[in-house]
Amino acid sequence: MPRRHQSYQERPSRLDGAVVWTLDVPPGPERPARSVLPDGCMDLIWTAGRLVVAGPDTRAFEVDPRNRGSCAAIRFGPGTAPVLLGVPAHELRDHRVDLTELWPRGAVAALTERIARSAGPAAALEEFALARSADTGPPDPLTAAVAEGLRRGRSVASTAAEVGLGARQLHRRSLAAFGYGPKTLARILRLQRALALVRTGLPFAEAACAAGCTDQAHLAREMRDLAGTTLGAYFSAGDAAANNDTPHPSGSSTTA
Repeated sequence: MPRRHQSYQERPSRLDGAVVWTLDVPPGPERPARSVLPDGCMDLIWTAGRLVVAGPDTRAFEVDPRNRGSCAAIRFGPGTAPVLLGVPAHELRDHRVDLTELWPRGAVAALTERIARSAGPAAALEEFALARSADTGPPDPLTAAVAEGLRRGRSVASTAAEVGLGARQLHRRSLAAFGYGPKTLARILRLQRALALVRTGLPFAEAACAAGCTDQAHLAREMRDLAGTTLGAYFSAGDAAANNDTPHPSGSSTTA
């Protein structure tokens, strides 16, 4: 009988800046542990009949290799989830929590039942997020502009000046929206830019400079600090994962 491999799929959501993803991990031998790298995002995950919120990470999150079964989720862009969930991002930093810890149990039970009865949990999560967004409104336009500026590689100082925020105001709003200060978000987004460039085939040194690092050594330090690994080890693991239809290590925030 052929062995089933892990299957990961994602697509852009109809909610601006969000991604819908699914993961199926079939029964079988225990696989090597995977790391989910910081990306400035937060996820709402349906797994084992419950809803889990993955907060913004400041370091790599190790996924338990014993996890089996299917899960579905929606990954929110930086600064989006706190508005939808009604919880400042810094309260969830580096944590995975059950939604019942944030919302009334009755409301969570009703949402859980709706998703369980749906034909597709991922689509049901997306519909919930769209409806919730219609009720709560969009994220703070200032912090959205901050996230966009940093994503494009602008400095924290120039981004703050562009949106008209002082250093203290920017830091306070960033904690609530992103889970950490703008400098940390800038580092995380810069690392993600560099990794994306390496995946296109650019050498480490060229990717580092193009992403905004001073040189390859700078990128290597950021990789150690934020991902807890080296560039070589990360891409070796990523190549192995790709050959087995597993999600890219920075592609989802699964539960422990």
